[in-house]
Amino acid sequence: MNRLIALLLIAGTAALAGCNTMAGAGQDISKGGNAITNSAEKAK
Repeated sequence: MNRLIALLLIAGTAALAGCNTMAGAGQDISKGGNAITNSAEKAK
């Protein structure tokens, strides 16, 4: 029973860390897209 609880805690922690990583990656991609858009607007 203790092993099952430990395994569930580890899996939950990994899932939360993965969500934070994906959210950070999405923000970085969004910022990159905004920078490209701004550069294109300035070049007009």
